[in-house]
Amino acid sequence: MDRRKFIKASGIALIGTTSVLSNVGFGLYNNKNINIGVIGTGSRGKGLISLINELENLTLYSCCDNLPFRLEEGLARAGKGVKGYSNYKNLLNDENIHAVIVSTTFSAHAEVTKAAIEAGKHVYSEKTLAKNYSGIKSLVNIVKTSNKVFQTGHQYHSSRLYEHVVGLIKNGKIGKVSAFECQWNRNGDWRRKVDNPDLERAINWRMYKEYSGGLLAELSSHQIDFVNWVLEATPEKVMGVGGIDYWKDGRETYDNIHLIYSYPEGVKAKFSCLTNNANEGYQIKVLGDKGTILLDYDKAWFYPEGNKNVTHQDLDGVSGATAKAEMGYGEAIKVLHEEPTRQALIDFRDNIFNKTLPKSNFITGAKTAICVQMGLDAMYNNDIVHWPTDFNDLV
Repeated sequence: MDRRKFIKASGIALIGTTSVLSNVGFGLYNNKNINIGVIGTGSRGKGLISLINELENLTLYSCCDNLPFRLEEGLARAGKGVKGYSNYKNLLNDENIHAVIVSTTFSAHAEVTKAAIEAGKHVYSEKTLAKNYSGIKSLVNIVKTSNKVFQTGHQYHSSRLYEHVVGLIKNGKIGKVSAFECQWNRNGDWRRKVDNPDLERAINWRMYKEYSGGLLAELSSHQIDFVNWVLEATPEKVMGVGGIDYWKDGRETYDNIHLIYSYPEGVKAKFSCLTNNANEGYQIKVLGDKGTILLDYDKAWFYPEGNKNVTHQDLDGVSGATAKAEMGYGEAIKVLHEEPTRQALIDFRDNIFNKTLPKSNFITGAKTAICVQMGLDAMYNNDIVHWPTDFNDLV
């Protein structure tokens, strides 16, 4: 469902209205300034702080983290005059704050974001939107009744390069889409230094199922969001495997994952992450009968099908012959664009000022979060998991 159809179907009037956000107060539209609070000042939160300080009409007003040393790091990055809180509820009670960024642990997204909406704040919630189906549903239910801007932090949805590529695919550049091949490989244990053993789970929360969705939620979710976006669809089912096969260090979330999602019309999307081999790092391949588009973080190439140097050779005496062709050199797809996270923050600011629905909104975020939970269930339970019927209204 596209954005306009969704708005009409759900009764949410954000686009082209003048009254939806007229009661936000705080002098927001008089001085064209948005005061932002950042909840969660780990590595992602600190990175966002640096970007906020570079952008016009955004003022970093406060930071919050329940780990004292993380809060100190965040405030040091923030600069002078920024307030610090150890409890996010106290930050939300400050009426000088117009909007918040939620960059907490995955497990806390739903709780903190719901509280922020109830406190009347605009929200930029980092991916993945929420953990577990119950968390997703409860968050969707409260956001859809709000007149505040809610943006999910799948920053590639804000990338003008990715937006251009999606347009090319939808306009037939690669023909009929048959498959996606997505990977995000790294070589490292993904572990943070811990000086106090009592803080192991708080600092290395990505390693523990209670707090984290592991590689699927932290990395592959961005690529799942892209596939949903291109196809304007959600998967019918998923199968997958993973394991703790290399880093034998007490972690609970897998150090490698391999999943196949099956979408309507037979389209298959593969997602994999390794943590002991970084070959080709991050990439997305979109394969169609007229060509292939290859994407990395900030570049893209088109490889046409057609007249290639194809050789036929006997292999096993049974199949007789097989075709072999090199991918060759691709045609660069050139689009001027900002770094995606920076662009996502610019979009958040502009969505607030213009009273518009974000491209990466609570519906797109919820769909991706459901896909993540499906994949986790498939791997952990060794099962084929189908789209949950409780969320058919989102399709």
